[in-house]
Amino acid sequence: MNDSLTRRNVLKATGGLAVLGLAGCTGNAAPEAGNEVSHEDSHDDETAAEQATESDGGHGHAGGTIGDPAEHATVTMLTEDDSYHFHPHVVHVKEGGTVTFELESGTHTATAYHPDNDAPRRVPEGTDAWDSGVLSESGATYEVTFDEAGVYDYHCVPHESVGMIGSVVVGEPPLDGPGMSPPSDDLLEGVHGKVTELNEMVEHGLDDGGHDEGGHEEGGHEEGGHDDSGQDGGHDDGGHDDGDDHTE
Repeated sequence: MNDSLTRRNVLKATGGLAVLGLAGCTGNAAPEAGNEVSHEDSHDDETAAEQATESDGGHGHAGGTIGDPAEHATVTMLTEDDSYHFHPHVVHVKEGGTVTFELESGTHTATAYHPDNDAPRRVPEGTDAWDSGVLSESGATYEVTFDEAGVYDYHCVPHESVGMIGSVVVGEPPLDGPGMSPPSDDLLEGVHGKVTELNEMVEHGLDDGGHDEGGHEEGGHEEGGHDDSGQDGGHDDGGHDDGDDHTE
């Protein structure tokens, strides 16, 4: 695999762009606010939409499927009363597929579990860290393109302790990668149950889809409700520097 990949952090607020270069994942500019994301294959759009509806059952509850891998999926970040969520909590994309994290409400990040983000590794070995930084304006987006098959766990830095985490399943991943390992002692205690829950959902979904030695086509998963009862965490920066490019 080409170890070099680029990420791009996109703010759709006031048309400004904050761009991040990254090795291992490729980020592309998001469409203008209010426009739908365009894709070459409409089937992939439908698959991603089905994932958003089915995998959460309205909001991360049991009874959905992760579905066929899509070229693109969207995960919204939102605050509802005293709870904080990624929706859906599990998405499934093809190798080379892109996930857009879009802020709907509140203040959140989408941050890979990676040592370079001061977090235990729960992404495939050899892939680089990605981090949206703090998104605070509704409509802000951050995109990551995943070139390597695997399970990529991520979290919201301010709300990790109350279980705001999610998973991106890429391609036909093996089930023995870091993203499927049991929760380690260096994870926050409040995350252990959620990590176990995500592992079970992904494994169940891949097994239902005929997973065999790292391959799968389609499957279902269960995702339980959140224990998101904490209060909004603090952050140092309420936004991004528009137009600030850098390469890691």
